[in-house]
Amino acid sequence: MSTENDSTAGRTRGSARPGFSFDVKLWKVSKTGRKSRPWRLRWVVAGRVHGDTFTTVALAESRRSELWQAMNRRGEAFGIESGLPESEVRAAVAAAEAAEATPSVRWFEFCRKYVAGRWRTAAAKTRESMADGLAAATLAMVRRGDDAPDDVSLRLAFRWGIIPANLEQEPPAELTVAYEWVTTTDRPLGDVVNTEVLEDVLYRVSYKLDGTPAAGDTYKRRRRALNAALEHAVSLGELPENPLLKSRRKRVGSNDVVDRRILVNAVQARQLLTSASYVGSWDRCRGRRLVAFYAVIYHAALRPAEAVGLRLSDCHLPETGWGTLTLRETRPVSGKQWTDSGERHDRRGLKARETSTDRPVPIPPILVSILRAHLKAFGTAREGRVFGNERGGVVGSSTYWRVWEEAREYALPPDRVDSPLAGRPYDLRHACITRWLNAGVPIAEVARRVGNSPEVIHRRYHGCIDGQEHAANAKISAALEEEGDTP
Repeated sequence: MSTENDSTAGRTRGSARPGFSFDVKLWKVSKTGRKSRPWRLRWVVAGRVHGDTFTTVALAESRRSELWQAMNRRGEAFGIESGLPESEVRAAVAAAEAAEATPSVRWFEFCRKYVAGRWRTAAAKTRESMADGLAAATLAMVRRGDDAPDDVSLRLAFRWGIIPANLEQEPPAELTVAYEWVTTTDRPLGDVVNTEVLEDVLYRVSYKLDGTPAAGDTYKRRRRALNAALEHAVSLGELPENPLLKSRRKRVGSNDVVDRRILVNAVQARQLLTSASYVGSWDRCRGRRLVAFYAVIYHAALRPAEAVGLRLSDCHLPETGWGTLTLRETRPVSGKQWTDSGERHDRRGLKARETSTDRPVPIPPILVSILRAHLKAFGTAREGRVFGNERGGVVGSSTYWRVWEEAREYALPPDRVDSPLAGRPYDLRHACITRWLNAGVPIAEVARRVGNSPEVIHRRYHGCIDGQEHAANAKISAALEEEGDTP
């Protein structure tokens, strides 16, 4: 071996086969000045410069050692186009031929096996989220034709087909054609790395079927599900890398900050709770049964699924003073096909907590009074639950959504009914959290009561309650008057 300046030149060992050369010069590792991959290695094959960058100097030196040994100890020729030792070129060709000889796994079959592997340990909502994210991507992973079923049917057929219990079942009659299309015209999994296919996948994840952008939370949920599936494919060796890592598209309006337009003030909240009691006939008590349900969301910041699972044994309701709700269980709504019990409501522990943990939430005297009046009027539902439907069953999301929509029409002025103000029962939780923050309750204590991290509370809740803007304006006007800036 001879040395030229900071390079190492390989000896000429006879003639190399076409496309290869023994004329190799290997240079020392140098710094690039880049932050991500600051170390560079360069070498020259038959006058053509090749190189690579590395995250650490150790990786760069290791690669240099590999090339040096191929060049000097094993006496290999290097590919002029690739710059790689002949042994590495042969290995790459063999791997490519083996990949061509082995049929690539199809998209639907991969999704079915992936979901089956995660089914046992996943919550019902997680199962549904997986199905929704993969179903959206499927619209880009099936080939289209003039006789292709519509997108709605394709999504429904996919969601039905990946449920493990349906593996040996015949699809419903209305989904037969779409199911056959999904399972026979789906692309190979490897097509997802194709730029055009990936762009279509990202579009399907980002938009609804009518072409309008999906909600920010919906997009993030779908992308998480798709990303987890593709990471699994990489771990199995079905994909060389996760293509989503190279596509970090920015979505406008997808941040987590709560829109202050949805927040109700104290007067609006009382009007909404009162209006809920007038929904439905008086004998059926459809709305009256849910007044206390909405009240625990507004006064204690419970999630609707936590309120549905609340039991009398979880409540400390003294005759005077503050009480406590000790939350232990949630009953999130999912389709029957996603739960192990076959019921629409799954039975889970608290969100982001171990199953055996609980969360005590102090409640003000006004909520204590509302709950005591509710229990006196309606008693408890099955399993000792505080809230139930007319038959004592679990309160369904469709029920409390319909009552809420009617209550808004009673409580709000006509020009506010179509506004975002308290558009969902969940928005009462946002109003409660914002009210606590505006009252000066420390973020850590608010986070403990509502079951979020302080980071989430700080990031999401920094608006003010609707209806208090005039107070802020008054303070600004007073400051302007003191400074002499008023006209």
